[in-house]
Amino acid sequence: MTVARSGEEALQLAGKDSFDVVLLDMIMDPGIDGLETYQQILGINPQQKAIIVSGYSETRRVQEALRLGAEEYIKKPYSMKNIGVAISKVLRQSH
Repeated sequence: MTVARSGEEALQLAGKDSFDVVLLDMIMDPGIDGLETYQQILGINPQQKAIIVSGYSETRRVQEALRLGAEEYIKKPYSMKNIGVAISKVLRQSH
């Protein structure tokens, strides 16, 4: 598992390595948010699998991330079980 402290750091990592799934929070202060991070990651790897998490209800930005290809949306608070189920589902879909 690799952790990025910001959207900008996630982009640097995505440019150097490939990931089975990225988990993106919609609000990442300071810096770019989850949607913008995902949009830019898709420019690096158009097939990148993603899961979006947010403490807010499903906003237009969340809907846009899903439209772009993010497979799952998980509302906070979430548990490790929720995350594990979502990751498992996304990985099964890709095979």
